[in-house]
Amino acid sequence: MDRYKFLPLLGRIMIGAPFAMSGLGKLAAYAATVGYIAAMGLPVPPLAYIGAVVIELGGGLLLLSGYRVRSVSLVMAVFCVVTAAFFHHNFADQNQMIHFLKNVMMAGGLLQIAYFGAGAFSLDARAGRTSSSAASLNAS
Repeated sequence: MDRYKFLPLLGRIMIGAPFAMSGLGKLAAYAATVGYIAAMGLPVPPLAYIGAVVIELGGGLLLLSGYRVRSVSLVMAVFCVVTAAFFHHNFADQNQMIHFLKNVMMAGGLLQIAYFGAGAFSLDARAGRTSSSAASLNAS
């Protein structure tokens, strides 16, 4: 299995990079993002904006680096489900349904990361925080 130890890194890149890009996009469009959040009826849109940027940009960068990915991916999975529920709930619009399902799928991938960890090529591995739940399954 050592020949596949790069796969968790690839997975973290494929999930983390779009989150980081989305967070950067929100930084560049404060007024539009806050307006959209307000239009969806969420309370305190500027605070929701800050939370979204921190989770998307910060979480994306932490996933890319492989630092504390178990807790970060749990937070991001919850964020994906909440975002799906609040922003993509109009199933009469097929585009919104696709976005809803995309968010649910991302949450599923993030839960996989939360369970299996960051992998060999990560800051968590360098710090010795990679005791994988999968390793304990193999031991039983």
